[in-house]
Amino acid sequence: MFINKVLNKIQTILQPVYNSSFVLQKIDLLIGLNIFLVIFSSTCAPSDSIGYFAIFAIILTFIKTMTKTGEIFKPNLSEVFLIIYFIFVIISLAGSSLFILSFKGFLKTATYLGFYISVVNYLKDNKDKIKYLFLAFALCACYETFFAFLQHFGAVEEISGWQDMSHLNPEEVMTRVYGTLKPYNPNLFGGYMLSIIPAFISVANFSKKSFIFSIICGLLSCFALIFTGCRGAYIGMFFVIIILFGIIFKLLKQKYRKIFSFISCTIFFILSLIIISVSSLRARIFSIFAMRSDSSNSFRFNVYNSCINMFKDNWLIGIGCGNQNFREIYGLYMRTGFDALSAYNIYLEIACESGIFALIAFCLYLINCVLSGIKFILQNKKSTETFFVLSALLSVLGILFHGIVDTVFFRPQIQFTFWIMMGILRVIV
Repeated sequence: MFINKVLNKIQTILQPVYNSSFVLQKIDLLIGLNIFLVIFSSTCAPSDSIGYFAIFAIILTFIKTMTKTGEIFKPNLSEVFLIIYFIFVIISLAGSSLFILSFKGFLKTATYLGFYISVVNYLKDNKDKIKYLFLAFALCACYETFFAFLQHFGAVEEISGWQDMSHLNPEEVMTRVYGTLKPYNPNLFGGYMLSIIPAFISVANFSKKSFIFSIICGLLSCFALIFTGCRGAYIGMFFVIIILFGIIFKLLKQKYRKIFSFISCTIFFILSLIIISVSSLRARIFSIFAMRSDSSNSFRFNVYNSCINMFKDNWLIGIGCGNQNFREIYGLYMRTGFDALSAYNIYLEIACESGIFALIAFCLYLINCVLSGIKFILQNKKSTETFFVLSALLSVLGILFHGIVDTVFFRPQIQFTFWIMMGILRVIV
């Protein structure tokens, strides 16, 4: 490959610099540090600060690639689709009527993909650090769960009361927690918790003590997610649980499947009783099926209709990346009184921003990664890495299911988590 030939020549020239530099030989430590800082800073830092750590990781990875002999560019099939997606993102930028605004969105997309490359590059030489990534996510979940319980039982003020209360009795109004993530938003918090809770599956495999820790903290974190009142996260959690139980059922020996089926049905029955008995939770979940009767649902339907019309007029290359660019163009299509920052569906948003071919390429990338992950799990039942793949896979699927009805996927806290999980899948699978 031409790129690798060029890389090899540059590495040959710079090899003396690498051999004589203590910092360059320990550069993986710095890259890993910034990846972990991205994880921990996501709980409380502003978006820009989180992005700086990611950019540092990207710069250090670039320096490593240029100076360390043997570093090559070798994408797998999934990454070929990702490259195609990025090419169409560039094309949409070039064709955008609002180039400056689109360029800002493009830089964010480039940062996320560059961070993914950094994670893959780091983990391929440091697979033993994967377990610490999951531990970091689990600790973040514990941290956020603590604040979620404080907010829930302390009955936080209006910021957490985002719901249609026109058809609700006072006892059916839910206190919606939002953790410490910035900007404060229950939907963002719900999506974030959905993406990191699967980390407890991997942590549970560390030891007997960590197993008990993971069970207790994992259940408490699930309650924290429920306290968010985020219906998109509820939908994501429902499908993640179904997929998890389906995989476990597939992995079990035939003689244990009936017992597992009975236990699964019992758990769902108990959960159903809990939902029915808690009026505020019952009202929140049932509002999912209220269609136009719920103002939030109705708002989304209006946004979807406007975005579909936007897509029809820009189906080939889209309008360009970025929420600022999206909002300006969306104003030409929106119904009066229904302004929006996003399409409230990540797939529709990608289609609007970068066109139909970008959406197809991105979906093919996701499908290939998910199928590869499931195949790995079924073929490596007793491998320690199976737990890593399962955690990463459930995290990704939770984000993608949530993304059907919301676009918090594009917030850095969830976006960086997503690419770390995809990086783990890439390295192991």
